Amino acid sequence: MNQHPQTRPSPLGLRPGELVRVRSLLEIAPTLDARCSLDGMPFMPEMLQYCGRTFRVAQRADKTCAGDGAPRRMPNAVHLDGLRCDGSGHGGCQAACRLFWNEAWLDRIDDRGRLALAQPPGGDDSRLRERLEQATTAENHTRNGKPHYRCQATEIPNASTPLRIRELDQYVGDIRNWGLAKVLRVLGIEAFNIWQTVSQRRLPRRLRIAGGSQYPFIRGPLPVKKGATPSGAKLDLQPGELVRIKSKSEIEATLDQTNHNRGLFFDGEMAQYCGRTARVRARVARLVDEHSGEMIEISSDCIMLEGVVCKADYHRLCPRGIYSYWREIWLERVSDPNANGNGNGSHHGNGLPRELPATIRS
Repeated sequence: MNQHPQTRPSPLGLRPGELVRVRSLLEIAPTLDARCSLDGMPFMPEMLQYCGRTFRVAQRADKTCAGDGAPRRMPNAVHLDGLRCDGSGHGGCQAACRLFWNEAWLDRIDDRGRLALAQPPGGDDSRLRERLEQATTAENHTRNGKPHYRCQATEIPNASTPLRIRELDQYVGDIRNWGLAKVLRVLGIEAFNIWQTVSQRRLPRRLRIAGGSQYPFIRGPLPVKKGATPSGAKLDLQPGELVRIKSKSEIEATLDQTNHNRGLFFDGEMAQYCGRTARVRARVARLVDEHSGEMIEISSDCIMLEGVVCKADYHRLCPRGIYSYWREIWLERVSDPNANGNGNGSHHGNGLPRELPATIRS
């Protein structure tokens, strides 16, 4: 962001649960290059609202994925509790991705609530804010007449490297993020699914488990052709409404043999939510494509539910917590016990960041 060499503070080695302060833009700016990035990861306009505020580390983001489920290594990054992108700097994208925070953008706060550094510098950061806005589009910012956005999700391949299952140091971070029991369970599932892939190539059909399909064994029955999957009754669900996610068998009946319904994939991570109730977070109409950076306009029913995110049971423990997208045919409206009370009630998962009290600066 300036002509001076980038500043690279020493890594903090933060752990889940630690308390941090997000540094001011004037403190963060020296770490950024001409494209407002550090090690390939952009600092985005949507992150400015959190500068100077205090949060807890939710999970380390050393392991991540680029949307295809393949794990990648991203050093010195964390996710902070409850902080997601609101899309305001990227055409109103509704993906609500978890934000990546390089440790160079954070200050650790000790057990007594004191910062290790002095009072943040003051000054005019308006020019810096303009540069952040300019960096939200790629240098060739239009393609086919459409804006070509640049965000943390689109830049993951540039900010990370492939991570192989045999790189054992990753599992130390996984245990800190998720706990030993989950790590062992996920590794067991991964080993089983590797065997399933091998069995499809090497074994006759009669000897395969569930035909060689991947656990949790989602198998749509409908042919793969346009118009083969049903749309169901139009519910016109709105944010705040309460719904029940249908059973796995009910949803499977609406899928083609690639587990899609009208182009929308039903992922294995979604199966664990079947039978549960949740509130509608949003009707999704706009998403930035992680691969191309182009805005996808969605005219069909696409629903996001509060707190219903990828738990990484089948995606190698990636902590991105990506929201799942649901067809209305996979959901059913249920009566709301709070309808005559206080609206949405006291449910959790309202998407607001959990900021902690102001800290004492030494």
